[in-house]
This record gives sequence, C-alpha cells and structure tokens, in this order.
Amino acid sequence: MSLSHRAQRPLDHLVMPVVDLATSRLRLSALGFSVAPDARHPFGTENACVYFADGTYLEPLGIADLQIYGNHIRDGLQFVARDKAFRFRVGEDGLSAIVFKSEDAVADHEAFATEGIAAGDLFRFSRTFQREDGSEAEAGFRLAFAADLRAPDLFFFTCERLLPLSPPEALMAHQNGVTGIAEVLIGEDYPMEFEPLLQQLSHCHETDIHPHGVTVEGAGADLSIFTHDHLRARFGIDPPATGRGLVGRAIAFEAADIGNIADILAKNAIQHETADGMICIPPAPGQGVTFIFKEA
Repeated sequence: MSLSHRAQRPLDHLVMPVVDLATSRLRLSALGFSVAPDARHPFGTENACVYFADGTYLEPLGIADLQIYGNHIRDGLQFVARDKAFRFRVGEDGLSAIVFKSEDAVADHEAFATEGIAAGDLFRFSRTFQREDGSEAEAGFRLAFAADLRAPDLFFFTCERLLPLSPPEALMAHQNGVTGIAEVLIGEDYPMEFEPLLQQLSHCHETDIHPHGVTVEGAGADLSIFTHDHLRARFGIDPPATGRGLVGRAIAFEAADIGNIADILAKNAIQHETADGMICIPPAPGQGVTFIFKEA
C-alpha cells in the first residue's frame, strides 16, 4: 500500500520521564495544567497524566518500584529498558517517546518488523484508573514499539486502547486554556536524514522542508526536526550533550489567551521569555523540555 493511501497515525501522547511525580505535579500545576491522580503500571513505573480535549496527553513517568522495574528490564520489556537507558544518558527529566494512536497494534508490529524498525515484542497490559465519581475502572492497552539505532534517546510506539480510558472532563479543563499539543520539536544536526522515519511512523505524507529542518504535518499535532543551531537561535534551547541522534527538545501548545498564561507564570514566579507572540519556558525538574505557548 502506498504511503498516501495508508491511514494516518495521529499523535496519542508523549512519554516524559521525571525525577518524581510529586515534583512534576507541582511544576505542571504552576504552569496552569490540571494533573490527573497518580496511577501505577504493573511493570514498576507510575504516571500522573495531563489530558487534553483533543485526545492527546502528556505522560510524566516516574519509577514506583525499582525491583519490579528491574525485573521487567531483565525480561526484555522495551518500555522500561528504554526508560532506564534514557535516564542514564540524558537525565531524570526529558521527553523519551512519541506515541501514536492505533486501531490495530498487531498490524503495526508486523509493519514495523517489515520496515526494519521494530523494537522488542508486542506488549499488552492493563491498569486501574480513577473515574470522575472516585470509583476505579480498568484500562487496557496494546503497544507496538519502533526505534532507529541512530537515535538512542528517542523511541516510538503505537497505542491501541483495548479497554477505553475516559479521563474526567474536569481534568481536561486547564487554567492556562490549553486544549491540545500543537507541535513536537526534535533536535538533530542533519534533520533530513530522519524525515523518512517520521513518515514511516506517522503515515503522514505532507511535509514542509525549510532551511533549518523539516516538519511532518500530522493529523492534529505536527512533528518537526530542527537543527540544534536553529533551536538555540529561535527558542533559546541549548544543544544536548548526547551528540548525534534525535532528541526531544520542546512541546508547543496553542492557547486562546497568551496574556492569561503570562499572568499565571508571573503569579507563580516561573521563569519565561516572551517574543514574537510566543512564551517559552525553559526546562526545570518535573518539566524536562522547553514548553512553548502560542496564541491560537
């Protein structure tokens, strides 16, 4: 099947390792986000997600149980193995994985294997979550992992929901007015070398090639790879110490009222820069990449 006839894979969520969930909750709340209650995975990690009305979300990821975590690394589970490698190479806070929505993770896994980018086995798990009325329910997922050996600090997977997770509406209402993820900004010295990979993963064939990189125009959020020089000049993002390979550097959000966000940041004494109709917030513990707010 040609690329133009394959159904696009929209962005589902971003995995963001954090030093711990308490620190991340304080940081994200100070930025005006509503943060979900802590939830544990059966493989030793835990999250406290930020859900958006457009169906995307941020997944701050902490380590809940080192023994269970270590056991699953030894068993070859890519999700935790990659998390450990990221924390060793990059640090305790950052953006480690880009996740796409899927209607059939089994087919995705087979496609990744055919394309030579499969990473580990197909994986299925379930976990409990808290409903709006305080009761608990179960959510189930099937994941198909993909990776490029040239990019050890960023991996990818598709997520098929087997038992749907419906976040309470109150968690999708944010003080800062954000309704979704507009763009994910990735750094690499030679962006065009990885443009085919993003097309493979997203099934998006609309691209914008510009002097400093390339943008794959997704169904919802865009994925952009920029040179580190451009990211520093445009957004004040310093190059990473890890060398070549894709590195998640920033997340851009659209909001109806930038002035409201500026007021929230001033009230909570959050360092930020304002220029060209954008607000840029540098990384901090619990927020491992630059956040960019743009007026919708």
